[in-house]
Amino acid sequence: MQLPVDFVQSIQTLLGKESENLLSSIGEETSVSIRLNPFKMQRNSKEFSFPAEQVSWSQQGFYLNERPAFTFDPLFHSGYYYVQEASSMFIEYVTRKLVQEPVNCLDLCAAPGGKSVSLLSALPEGSFLVSNEIIRSRANILSENIIKFGSPNTLVSNNAPKDFANLTNFFDMLLIDAPCSGEGMFRKDPVAIEEWSMSNVKMCAARQKDILRDVWSSLKPGGLLIYSTCTYNLEEDEENARWISKELGAEFIEVDTLPEWGISPSLDGTPGCYRFFPHKTKGEGLFVALLRKSATEECSGTIQRKKDKKKASPFLKDPEFYGRFLMHADDIDFLEDRNHIISVPKSHTEKILLLREYLKAVSFGIEIGELKGKDFIPAHALAMSTELNQGAISIAALSFEEAIAYLRKDAIKLYDIPKGYVLVTYKNEPLGFVKNLGNRSNNLYPQEWRIRSGYLPENVFSLLK
Repeated sequence: MQLPVDFVQSIQTLLGKESENLLSSIGEETSVSIRLNPFKMQRNSKEFSFPAEQVSWSQQGFYLNERPAFTFDPLFHSGYYYVQEASSMFIEYVTRKLVQEPVNCLDLCAAPGGKSVSLLSALPEGSFLVSNEIIRSRANILSENIIKFGSPNTLVSNNAPKDFANLTNFFDMLLIDAPCSGEGMFRKDPVAIEEWSMSNVKMCAARQKDILRDVWSSLKPGGLLIYSTCTYNLEEDEENARWISKELGAEFIEVDTLPEWGISPSLDGTPGCYRFFPHKTKGEGLFVALLRKSATEECSGTIQRKKDKKKASPFLKDPEFYGRFLMHADDIDFLEDRNHIISVPKSHTEKILLLREYLKAVSFGIEIGELKGKDFIPAHALAMSTELNQGAISIAALSFEEAIAYLRKDAIKLYDIPKGYVLVTYKNEPLGFVKNLGNRSNNLYPQEWRIRSGYLPENVFSLLK
């Protein structure tokens, strides 16, 4: 692997004698790790069918011995687990350590969704997460992964950082996994090597300051900031962390880690900073800084919803029909949005309605389904939801071959199953819906999510027995 000369020199300056160990590790194979979905595990308790080594700083993270073809595991598509780089799971650890009460949290640069999944696993019950991505195509991928996770306590948005300036003091916690020069991903992503340059490092460092400045007013006084990058240089890491403290008004905070984890402190003595080097930790390069916004900063009034008397109420007057599809319908509000029925937890309804006025919402809560004339078509998000009441709908268990056919959006035939909408499952995990017509069925799996490959590997990976 040919590394840029300037990068090699920068690492040698940064790490001295230790630089050779890091540079050598970049040419090695990456570790493979997954994060289990704790809420779907609770719903269906099963045993792993693989020898699993747990990621030390994660309750749900596990290493695999090799990278299987995840595409051909139906449980991957059901949201039972997420393929996530192990170092990134440190976000879960610091969240559990520092957040003890329900919060409003913003994951600003969230796509494709791994760190949002970590947050949803770790935040206290009653918390609410906004997952944002500025690029629309990536926001759609983010929404897909959040929907598969199944939590109703979310809103996915497609906004620029400056759009959050109007949400003054709305969030108790920010995660800013800032766009960076990507040095820590060199061994996973050859394109990152091709795009790297010293000028790009400087550009990224400046852009990170702009992002932080734009969104800072949305964090409450005393609120928590987790700032992270997947790069090694001081400009994007410690120097920007110190800039946050000095220019924006924040103090560094620390969490305890164990020596055997191999996590390194900052390289220049800055407190509250944690570094992951691939020659020391079983994962990719990562930098994390923990800061708390000054509690003495003035806190302005509550953000108000915009008044529009002409706008009809979004609330359903008679939600009983839809409530039967959910486990805790009494705690849910049902909204209608352009013929789509969406459920949101009552504890978050007002903030969701407010956020929709200030942000471009891609998805929120759990969509129950769509009204088309007299027909009600259940939404794929309902099948993925951890709130789904499986007793309210007919179920068809699929074999592995049938499940792959369904995920390719092929037609599948169901036997001895009532006509109408049917939930199809694999190893008791929901995969989605079909409309059973008797002699055939209409496959309702989302077209854009389907498996496009006609190939099937000889050794098929299966997470569960």
